[in-house]
Amino acid sequence: MTAPRWEARADLIVVGTGVAGLTAALRAHELRLRVLVVTKASGDDGNTRWAQGGVAVVLPDEHEPGDTVARHIEDTLVAGAGLCEDVAVTTIIADGPAAVTRLRALGAVFDASPDGTLERTREGGHSAFRVVHAGGDATGAEVERALLKATVDGRVPLLENHVAVDALRTPLGAVCGLLVLDGNGVPGVLGAPAVLLATGGLGQMYQATSNPSVATGDGLALALRAGAVAADVEFVQFHPTVLYTGRGARGRCPLVTEAVRGEGAVLVDATGARVMKGVHPLEDLAPRDVVAAAITRHMALEPGGVDDHVFLDATSLHDMASRFPTVHAACLAAGVDPAHDPIPVAPAAHFACGGVVSTVDGRTGVTGLYAAGEVARTGLHGANRLASNSLLEGLVCGERAAEAVAADLAVGLLAEPRVMTPVLLVAPVADRDLLQRVMSRYAAIGRDAEGLAVVGSVLDVSAVDRVLDTRELVEDAALTMAARALIAAAAERTESRGCHVRTDFPVRDEAWQHSQVVRLTPTGQPVLADPVMARGVA
Repeated sequence: MTAPRWEARADLIVVGTGVAGLTAALRAHELRLRVLVVTKASGDDGNTRWAQGGVAVVLPDEHEPGDTVARHIEDTLVAGAGLCEDVAVTTIIADGPAAVTRLRALGAVFDASPDGTLERTREGGHSAFRVVHAGGDATGAEVERALLKATVDGRVPLLENHVAVDALRTPLGAVCGLLVLDGNGVPGVLGAPAVLLATGGLGQMYQATSNPSVATGDGLALALRAGAVAADVEFVQFHPTVLYTGRGARGRCPLVTEAVRGEGAVLVDATGARVMKGVHPLEDLAPRDVVAAAITRHMALEPGGVDDHVFLDATSLHDMASRFPTVHAACLAAGVDPAHDPIPVAPAAHFACGGVVSTVDGRTGVTGLYAAGEVARTGLHGANRLASNSLLEGLVCGERAAEAVAADLAVGLLAEPRVMTPVLLVAPVADRDLLQRVMSRYAAIGRDAEGLAVVGSVLDVSAVDRVLDTRELVEDAALTMAARALIAAAAERTESRGCHVRTDFPVRDEAWQHSQVVRLTPTGQPVLADPVMARGVA
């Protein structure tokens, strides 16, 4: 094993360059903290730039008549299927308008109506037109552009092609830095009293996902190894409408934003019958978990002989090319003209509703370790995320996390960074292709006890201890740990709720209206812990 060969220091290390990480870095820089941002790829390679729909927010003087913050809160709670934390929901949504205002001040440009107010659209689960967007369906790209430009212009240091391997801790367990590998696999130490994980999700756990290749659950694994706990990991949201590009499609698949349905498109099967008719009062604009599950059930019936996709009929949308240019271009590239042909779609892994247990200020149960964005479980999403609440969460919690770090430093709560010579980590690593196949087959939308047991057995047999001395091994070890955590929680939750659908327990059981918490045993195995730990840092 190779000892670290180089070292750098800062007050705060931010891991990740999406909306949460860059927002935090910019705010910390404003607060005169020495900030270092680390990403394992290039600065714009994260998940944020792929977000299409927009930011769900009720803006003063620019909202739909009758819409209120209270209505947005209620829609979020309904989508979360009983597992949201009320305080987190209220805090994040109430802080949304100010967060969007600050983002616009940084240079982000949202689409405007002729009267100068921001355009708004409606997405699944929303009771009003409150989703603001940019570039039609390129909101994430605009948010990422504005934040990255402000980071570069503000001279916030950014280490690209550096993957975080493990948290460094004092003898008392406080985080005091990170062990990382540079682009050549050379290990180094980043010393800091505060580390903020903003590493995104874990979509690469499945064969088909809307997530980019970097979404491998790194932050979740790192936090668990550092002694933090996770919650709601069984709730992985599958986006109902990802462009179907052929049987056996792998990796990141183009998203067909929910806003297309918000503006009139409808789901149909190969016979032309409506998929969502009679399924839910909101039909095609039902919450994502409802729509994804309905599509999955419908495909199982093989209407018209088609069993692996349905269609989104957007032929009635006359401005498809201008309103949704990203979707339109992806369809044309796949040989589909949305003006004349229904768009083939299928559910794909999209968003981790659970993650590292943290407050809305980013604090975890481990001194010096913070989390924000998709990697965190604040309690905003519960069992199913409301559409377009993710960018909102990143903007609000990223800023609040930076302020929490500054406050904790000011009162001396954090550990001093120290010179350390850790060795590279050894961890179980399963073959990624095999992991993706068994997770997609047995632990996606429809799950049962037998299938989850199969996944556990496959991972136990195939995982081999490896020295994590390359980015690929770090990622595969993270996916292995995340998959084990998910199946442990999914096997225990004997009901169907939100994104968690058990075919052997198909109804919601109110006895299960609580979150499950996962921690690591001393041997590194994810196990369920006392549920009260989910509230321990709130």
